[in-house]
Amino acid sequence: MKIRCPKEPLLAALQSATAVVPTRSPKPVLTNVKLEATPGGVVLSATDLEVGIRIEIEGVEISAPGAVLLPSTRLMAIVRESGPGTVFDIHSDGTATVVKAPRSEFRLPAEDPLEFPSVATFPTGEYFELATPLVRELVKRTVFATDSESSRYALGGVLVEFSQPGVIAVGTDGRRLAKMQGPAEARDGAQADAQPIVPARAMQLIERCLGGGDQTVHLAVRSNEILVKTGGTTISARLVEGRFPRWRDVFPERPDAVRVQLVAGPLLAAVRQAAIVTSEQSKGVDFSFESGQLVLSGRSAESGESRVELPIDYSGATVRIKLDPRFMADFLRVLDPAATVAVEITDAQSACVCSTEDGYGYVIMPLAAD
Repeated sequence: MKIRCPKEPLLAALQSATAVVPTRSPKPVLTNVKLEATPGGVVLSATDLEVGIRIEIEGVEISAPGAVLLPSTRLMAIVRESGPGTVFDIHSDGTATVVKAPRSEFRLPAEDPLEFPSVATFPTGEYFELATPLVRELVKRTVFATDSESSRYALGGVLVEFSQPGVIAVGTDGRRLAKMQGPAEARDGAQADAQPIVPARAMQLIERCLGGGDQTVHLAVRSNEILVKTGGTTISARLVEGRFPRWRDVFPERPDAVRVQLVAGPLLAAVRQAAIVTSEQSKGVDFSFESGQLVLSGRSAESGESRVELPIDYSGATVRIKLDPRFMADFLRVLDPAATVAVEITDAQSACVCSTEDGYGYVIMPLAAD
């Protein structure tokens, strides 16, 4: 193999690929990235056998096709430490791979590319098409609510449900649940009944690799994996096993609930202020919806007490609920500060349900009152 490659696209590809490369592995070959040149272009790939990525690198001159394995950490250091606009000549003679720049040269050991596991390409036919801005919100608004440390493996992933109206993504750790929905188009006969559970780290990688807002994202579901194509990048991930909770039961119809409209930014500021005096042993904040104001109060034996008042448009009877401020803050952080949030509560023992007008729903289970 012999190619000439500019720094910037190679560095961008490496930054995405190294997110997949394991730092330690019983299979040392996985600590490499594979660089493959064919008449169709140059592809950089990496995998840890659970998640894989293939990235097409643009602007590469190919003198001789072929494939090489390169140590990801060293190659990243070589490319990153080079000056702007550097062009690399990369060639292999089978015994070593030479990475050469105008004022530097590195000779790296060569391993057999045939020993590297194959990384899936995006299949032809039967896929879903989503807008990039929606995919970004699907990930950002759900993945934080997952729980990778739970013994229930399904809680370590995001449920992605496809149906005729579109797509719904759901993340939960059993104490709070985040749901985001939006439109999706089924293409080439894709069945709109797929419900894969996608690992949280794969969802984060998808968000990281998203391109501009004008691009579309293609998503295909197979028996045990999901494949996502965004621009010149294809991500494959083994699905999480297990049964996902019946999340629709968490959004009950509650006609008698108190429903208050709040602005995300001021509410987040109030929650953070009230939480200053809380501790791990006394981590709850009391939310008291009173006529004309929301009063947030926290307390702990070692840190004292807090009281924060927030004006609200509410004139009903006082309703109180105790919530974990971290869970409320996590929800508010992913919203635009000017976004309007509908907060719905019934009593101190029932869930707090939050929603926005763009298809986002969030449920927090209350803490026991003192």
